[in-house]
Amino acid sequence: MAKGEGAESGSAAGLLPTGILQAGERPVQKESKKKNQLSICNKLCYAVGGAPYQVTGCALGFFLQIYLLDVAQVDPFSASIILFVGRAWDAITDPLVGFCISKSPWTRLGRLMPWIIFSTPLAIIAYFLIWFVPDFQQGQTLWYLLFYCLFETLVTCFHVPYSALTMFISTEQSERDSATAYRMTVEVLGTVLGTAIQGQIVGQAHTPCVQDANASTVALEGANRTQSATSLRETQNAYLLAAGVIASIYVICAVILTLGVREQREPYETQQAKPMPFFRGIRLVMSHGPYIKLIAGFLFTSLAFMLVEGNFALFCTYTLGFRNEFQNLLLAIMFSATVTIPIWQWFLTRFGKKMAVYIGISSAVPFLILVALMESNLIVTYVVAVAAGISVAAAFLLPWSMLPDVIDDFHLKQPHIHGTEPIFFSFYVFFTKFASGVSLGISTLSLDFTGYQTRGCSQPAPVKFTLKMLVTMAPIVLILIGLLLFKLYPIDEEKRRQNKKALQALREEASSSGCSDTDSTELARIL
Repeated sequence: MAKGEGAESGSAAGLLPTGILQAGERPVQKESKKKNQLSICNKLCYAVGGAPYQVTGCALGFFLQIYLLDVAQVDPFSASIILFVGRAWDAITDPLVGFCISKSPWTRLGRLMPWIIFSTPLAIIAYFLIWFVPDFQQGQTLWYLLFYCLFETLVTCFHVPYSALTMFISTEQSERDSATAYRMTVEVLGTVLGTAIQGQIVGQAHTPCVQDANASTVALEGANRTQSATSLRETQNAYLLAAGVIASIYVICAVILTLGVREQREPYETQQAKPMPFFRGIRLVMSHGPYIKLIAGFLFTSLAFMLVEGNFALFCTYTLGFRNEFQNLLLAIMFSATVTIPIWQWFLTRFGKKMAVYIGISSAVPFLILVALMESNLIVTYVVAVAAGISVAAAFLLPWSMLPDVIDDFHLKQPHIHGTEPIFFSFYVFFTKFASGVSLGISTLSLDFTGYQTRGCSQPAPVKFTLKMLVTMAPIVLILIGLLLFKLYPIDEEKRRQNKKALQALREEASSSGCSDTDSTELARIL
């Protein structure tokens, strides 16, 4: 575990001299307060920047698996390779991009904004080509793997600096938490938008299927040629149309973010002579006890929701038999999550973030059990979808609301270290994405082993049972493991208040016009 971890429960504020603490408790000067406050317009512009990642991620997460299997007609084994390698590569690019960002100089636009601006046009081209079915069959797997990995790299160049931007829009915890709530609301709206665009456009086209799931390959090919070639082409065009609409939204949101948000540097960061080496930063970050415990808990809970996301379309289509309803069920989940994001923001403010984790994420368990036990019933399924959206909202909001608290705690323990924010965010995303790639690859392979029939109107009983386990029982086990790990997370509301006072003292001392370099060094030594 982390070196010095036994001191995590102690107060950083308790190490400060009385005079400094009193300075931290003094009312903030009007100029400083005005500088750190964000207008509603600033928060909205910042929040809109989270939509591209969620809109594209939602479309890929919910629809890419069924698209590869039933529209592009990639065999299940090749599809599992595409999904696993794509997600694994996506995970690897996060710390790589974090490294590059940490080496980036501050420019007139900031250190993070140039990455967002220059990655956007290339990302939308790669995204569009993911949903294009090439005429050749021999190299289809390579085609989808290439453009999937390329898009994930480019969207990482957008999302990692955007996530780290949370720490640079304001130095006030309350302002960052408020901006995060705006962001999570817009991001869930982005998932609703992505689900609506992808689901409704694709849902208008009838994806052809073969009634006899046990038919030979020759029979399937003959049926495809004579009966469903036109319908299949319409479905492929529908996916392209949805990709074009989503790419346009990506560009609009990136423009709003660029024009409406300005990065702020920490006062004490500008006094540092040189940035910290990246690999030393990784060692420090990965030895910080609260961070390890936080990402361990969210690794399992995020993995649970990713399993549901990746297999939901196939589960609704084949296990529940709602081939033409799954896009509407997705909308019900995401709309419910959007409505309840402000409620969870109020809850974590009133009762604390750890309590919100326990209540919010565990609330999904009863509904997953109900789905596992009930017979196929459309009305009950809609009720469960709406209720499950409440837990999805908590899973969206809480990780990004708690990561800044961990970074603040790190800054107090390492006040002379700066530039580690991209490392914190990128490695959190790395672990969740890598686990997601493993889960999607294994789940798609398990469908292949149980006899999945490409474009079949129905599937064998083992396939249906496997889908039910992947969407219900496996996520329940992962959620319970994650909640047990959260018991070890040390930053509660009292610790957050102590850290806030100590950080405010550090910032005021660093930004004071009468503060000499010796005073700043002494303050860092005391902390």
